[in-house]
Amino acid sequence: MSVGEKAKAKAEQVAGKIVRKTAHAVHKETLAAKGAALEAQGRMRGAKERTKDSFKR
Repeated sequence: MSVGEKAKAKAEQVAGKIVRKTAHAVHKETLAAKGAALEAQGRMRGAKERTKDSFKR
């Protein structure tokens, strides 16, 4: 897994989690959904990179 993609995946996960939790605290459900989507996108990016690494070996 490339270091840049790994960092991007982790950053998306963390940012999404922060947005989601903050939005829930202020009762903004639309923003919470966007945060959850960003978090999921980061998780999928990480999974994709792990899969690519497993095929390289």
